[in-house]
Amino acid sequence: MRTTLGICNRKARYVTEDEAWAVVHRADIVLRPYRCALCRHYHLTSRTKGMRLRAPYRE
Repeated sequence: MRTTLGICNRKARYVTEDEAWAVVHRADIVLRPYRCALCRHYHLTSRTKGMRLRAPYRE
């Protein structure tokens, strides 16, 4: 499923993947960052079914 322009404009944008992952780790729900094909920034989604997840972030 691709992000539409209207949804892209409403979502928060993160310049780097690490910045998006930092928000994911503070969230109370399961989220996953993805790179948007429209704006080329990162957004967050709660959809994870059938998606390969990146290894957990370690500081």
